[in-house]
Amino acid sequence: MVAKMQLSNVVKQLRVDKGEKFRLADHDPADTGGLDKSDAKAMLGEQVERLSALQEKLYAHDRWALLVILQGIDTAGKDGIIEHVMSGINPQGCQVSSFKAPSARELEHDFLWRHVLELPERGRIGVFNRSYYEEVLVVRVHPEILARQKLPLVAKDIWQQRFEDINAFERYLARNGTLILKFFLHISKEEQRDRLLARLDDPDKHWKFELGDLAERKLWDEYMAAYEDMIRQTSRPEAPWHVVPADRKWLGRVLVAAAMVDALERLDLSIPKLDAEATKQLKVAREQLLAEGPRKGTKRA
Repeated sequence: MVAKMQLSNVVKQLRVDKGEKFRLADHDPADTGGLDKSDAKAMLGEQVERLSALQEKLYAHDRWALLVILQGIDTAGKDGIIEHVMSGINPQGCQVSSFKAPSARELEHDFLWRHVLELPERGRIGVFNRSYYEEVLVVRVHPEILARQKLPLVAKDIWQQRFEDINAFERYLARNGTLILKFFLHISKEEQRDRLLARLDDPDKHWKFELGDLAERKLWDEYMAAYEDMIRQTSRPEAPWHVVPADRKWLGRVLVAAAMVDALERLDLSIPKLDAEATKQLKVAREQLLAEGPRKGTKRA
């Protein structure tokens, strides 16, 4: 019970509802919140089990959708969270969308277009592995990318404009039944170095390494400034950011799972109750099936 309460309290501390005064320097990527790795496996298993039950209710309730957005610099642990947290979810009720550099067709549309196409339906969980937030992160750090987006005009305050567009978009989704949870997986520069070296040391992980990762690493300070401004400008009660200390992979996975569980439980989901006529029809159906003979494994009279 103590571990459950402690986990819930840590999740609350991660949440940023209003980002005006947010400072990334106030968040330690190595902080564990007092949680212990020895308990992490059991805690994660419990959270995934609860999440699975809640997903079934979400589907049956058919009024809400859950959109989970994962953002973080290379090696932050996005893929691992998807693998471990979503492992217990019914695949029919969950979809994962990864967004890389936009295609030629996608560049013919506004920057939100391709993400709208992947939004989860009511009753489903959608996970965005990276998202439209790349438009105020990588594009901001590499403004030359804007030249390929065929914009009629690049305003001086384009990043502020995009923040406003994103806030309006997420407010619209929230008002129409999409619960939005956003996670910034916060790792230190030192931890990223160790994870990149681990990929180079393991032949089975060489495919994950790209030389471009080293070029992006040189822009670390620019990226951290962009992440900080992103959280400051787009953390809202209807679409909060959670700043997850991710230097320890086990911790990030447990915290994301717990945040999803807490959010879904607040929706007070329920299995729909049938009216009298539907209940009567089920009774008739049951009687018809029983009339065919005894159930398998039971002895005939």
